[in-house]
Amino acid sequence: MVTFDPKTTGTSAEQWRADPRMDALMPLDLEDAESVTVVAAHPDDESLGAGGLIAECSNRGIPVTVIVVTDGAGSHPASPTHSTTDVAVLRSAEVRDAVALLAPSAIVQMLGYPDGTTTQNEANIERDLSALIPAGTLLVAPWRGDGHRDHRVIAEICARIATSRHDLLLEYPIWLWHWAKPRDPVVPWSGFRRLPLSGASAATKQAALSAHRTQIDGLGPDPGNEPVLLPDFLENFTSANEIFVATYPAGDAISREYFEQLYERRDDPWRLTTRWYERRKRAITIASLPRARFARGLEIGSSVGLLTAELAKSCDELIAVDISAHAVELARARTRDLPNVRMLNLDATSDLPAGRFDLVILSEVGYFWSAPVLTQAILNIREQLTDDAVVLACHWRHEVADYLLAGDEVHRVIREASRLPLVATHLEEDFRIDVLGTDGRSVARREGMVE
Repeated sequence: MVTFDPKTTGTSAEQWRADPRMDALMPLDLEDAESVTVVAAHPDDESLGAGGLIAECSNRGIPVTVIVVTDGAGSHPASPTHSTTDVAVLRSAEVRDAVALLAPSAIVQMLGYPDGTTTQNEANIERDLSALIPAGTLLVAPWRGDGHRDHRVIAEICARIATSRHDLLLEYPIWLWHWAKPRDPVVPWSGFRRLPLSGASAATKQAALSAHRTQIDGLGPDPGNEPVLLPDFLENFTSANEIFVATYPAGDAISREYFEQLYERRDDPWRLTTRWYERRKRAITIASLPRARFARGLEIGSSVGLLTAELAKSCDELIAVDISAHAVELARARTRDLPNVRMLNLDATSDLPAGRFDLVILSEVGYFWSAPVLTQAILNIREQLTDDAVVLACHWRHEVADYLLAGDEVHRVIREASRLPLVATHLEEDFRIDVLGTDGRSVARREGMVE
């Protein structure tokens, strides 16, 4: 039974923590977050559901804005000593105190809608949130499945905003931990992501929760002034991890605008130029090519042109394409002294350069497309391969919330759609390279070393 009264007996925190799936959850990485906007339906939601995240962002220098939609005045409807106006004033002060502990430089916006009126005010709330939430921020909101009407309405508004802007949305459950059980089919285990909290962040979160005095301590000794959040319920929010449901809007392909926003914020959004991981992966990619020389190559998803420059050494002619105009300009600057390289700004799902190719590279691009779109793209590529062509795919194997496919799934789709023999595979925990060829012989067989 769904209940929103923490004074009733709910599922214990111990039951949740004992489920082995908790320890196996994919960790959430905040490294690429330029800013974070946390939306709360009520004062205290921000500390319960995302207090640790706010503290972690503050510790890392990531700007945080907290937007509280309602005034929270409905928490003590039977109080004999405090009017709803009194409660609203107290709760506004509490949320500011709590956020100041979590992130001293955070901005707090109180929209002040009456508690419990989110449904009738939905259009106005969406207008206000759309104006206040900047594009490109990491948007954090209540979970749509939490069951509480105010949480659902605010979450659905935030989901629409994230969808329209192609931004990642993190949703924090609060009431789920109380009314559901780990084995309930409604629990979104596949979407859960775990944010590990430092000891300092976990302690700061507890201090922030204590700042919500009307909820933890109540308004006084009289009936109707009792605490709202009791210790058994609060135990769900004392973990060394915070759990979020990570959602990227479903679609056929991640939009051009998504990538342009990435490059507007940072010229090298994946740190291709600085990470040893990326330099090593490029070297392994080049070493995986089954021939030393190719007549005409096509690189799809060239980004800033680092792999392009390496591939150019093996190609008489190389055409590199990317959906981001900004990325193409950066790649052109990097390859301007390579006369055999041509950079094009186009969407490879619908537009490929004319002619035939004996080398096609798809590196870290396939999971930006849905399976049907990737399948059609591979079928289109297959039509333009020479009789002695090589297709090399390389993709990150860890799950990323805002990608449409996992890396291993990308490679499965490519193998099935291309119907090409597998020549070689390089497999690590972090990435996979598959080399497919119209001539399925190994390098040694091609060179006559094996009969």
